[in-house]
Amino acid sequence: MLGDKQEHFSGKGTDLSALQAHIEEYLKNDGFQTQTSAPSDQGTVIQAKKSGFMREVVDADRAFTITITGAPADFTVRFGIGKWAQHLGVAAIETLLLGDLFLVVDVADSLWSLEIENKLIADVKTFVG
Repeated sequence: MLGDKQEHFSGKGTDLSALQAHIEEYLKNDGFQTQTSAPSDQGTVIQAKKSGFMREVVDADRAFTITITGAPADFTVRFGIGKWAQHLGVAAIETLLLGDLFLVVDVADSLWSLEIENKLIADVKTFVG
């Protein structure tokens, strides 16, 4: 799907909580509102949206969605557009990761997603090393 990417990291020994915090801080510094699920054995979901920009370009219930799954030495970070999940912090992570978290999106959504993805992926790669 256009605007849906993932990066796999192996042998890095990365603190996934620190990676999560770094991604959230990056997005907040770029003017996004974020919400994050509680970490679980299945992973973590981070969602971000820009209220004004999102209302103009895409549906208000869509958000940039990042999942972090795996272990510190072998993990995957997935980037795409997903439905803004109300009360993400209390949602069952298993339901989110196994459900339709990422949406098929139109061209406007994809272009917005690709721009943000490319910058964020580069930043994550630098953070992980």
